[in-house]
Amino acid sequence: MKGDDRILETLNYLLADELTAINQYMVHSEMCADWGYEKLHETIEKRAIGEMLHAEKLIGRILFLEGVPIVSKLNPMHIGANVEEQLNNDWTAESEAIKAYNDAVQLAVEASDNGTRELFESILKDEEDHIDWIETQIEQIKQMGLQLYLAKQLDD
Repeated sequence: MKGDDRILETLNYLLADELTAINQYMVHSEMCADWGYEKLHETIEKRAIGEMLHAEKLIGRILFLEGVPIVSKLNPMHIGANVEEQLNNDWTAESEAIKAYNDAVQLAVEASDNGTRELFESILKDEEDHIDWIETQIEQIKQMGLQLYLAKQLDD
């Protein structure tokens, strides 16, 4: 089934975002592992895997709509030098993703493409869950202080 060109362009735009997020999260995850923050490492690694699943779904939809998935494009990554910077950079990325998916849902509605709209809404929900987790971490740092927060991230 040949898809709307605007939808295919949006799917590829979002695919680049997801591929970038995978890489950013994997680097942050491995940095946390290197620092001994095993709990953060595991959580962020799982998020990277979740982003891989998003990319897989986007690729599948592009192919279904007879488009060509562009997997060679990455957006600039923002790697944090410490946990606080990582969380803030990840918050920014998730915030931008939420806006992009909300815009994509609107486009899918305009194009009467309910299958793609449902995909966008599903991924949007995941991105909202991601930002909620990040905001919780940022708030915990504010409430308990960075040192205590990081101590809680060590493997018990």
